Amino acid sequence: MLFVLVVSSIVAFILPRLAPGDPAVVLAGPDPSPATVEAIRQQLGLNLPLWQQYLDWMGGLLKGDLGQSYVLHRPVGELIAGRLESTLELAALAALIMIAVGLGLGMLGGSPRSRWARSIIDVFNTTFLAVPPFLTGLLLILLLGIVIPLLPVSGEMGFFEDPGISIQFLILPATALALPQAAVVARLLQTSMLQIRSEDFVDLATAKGVSPFRITHKHVLRNSFGNAVVVIGLRIGELLAGAIVVESIFARNGLGSLAVSSVQSRDYLVIQVLIMSAVFIAVVIQLLSEIVLAALDPRIRLGA
Repeated sequence: MLFVLVVSSIVAFILPRLAPGDPAVVLAGPDPSPATVEAIRQQLGLNLPLWQQYLDWMGGLLKGDLGQSYVLHRPVGELIAGRLESTLELAALAALIMIAVGLGLGMLGGSPRSRWARSIIDVFNTTFLAVPPFLTGLLLILLLGIVIPLLPVSGEMGFFEDPGISIQFLILPATALALPQAAVVARLLQTSMLQIRSEDFVDLATAKGVSPFRITHKHVLRNSFGNAVVVIGLRIGELLAGAIVVESIFARNGLGSLAVSSVQSRDYLVIQVLIMSAVFIAVVIQLLSEIVLAALDPRIRLGA
């Protein structure tokens, strides 16, 4: 984890600076003089060598100081805290939908069902594996927001203000965000279950007269579930990344809109902290999924 975070901090620091543009020029306004731009660069510390800027930023992070936005002139931590609730609500509901739909379809596809049922599940998985979240979001807006106006297509309301209305605003963006990731989970679980069904111990259980339901749930699903747990951890990280695009489509005032505005204004410190926050959350979730996998699979726990 520490190695990944250190490498990610270097990448997060370098990437914004590879893009054309200069925060000092943005802040100086139209037709600035070179002296004005240079004065702003000195004020922001952008005239320092890159290695020194990086060390100053990392030193602040280790002390809990996230820095101050170049453009909005507010602490970065305060800006993120003000947008965090919206993104967490979206990601949490999307994760629940992803897990429910992904595991449900994966188990159906890996069970001894008819060829027609498995074909329908394969069509769903293939479709949403190919369709990106932004296109899914636009189709949901068209279908459930315009053609059949059942749900609001833009805006938001805090969950603690009115949970019912908040969930209505969340359903479309969370579904758009979750379905492509659910297809990945479903495809992996289905493939793993079908592979386990070809093992000798399943044939032996069948020969002994064990019921198909018991074989599926006690032997096949239990031995296939570990891979699904790991991929769910990885997909939750993808949900956080996809939230940036989905929030823009559904006009939600979360971290996604903050990231877009920060990139446009070259607000380096905000971009860097957002990247590091996403990496940290993804790494922690992946670690937790590995711990859960070890708890589910004795072979991993015993180092087999």
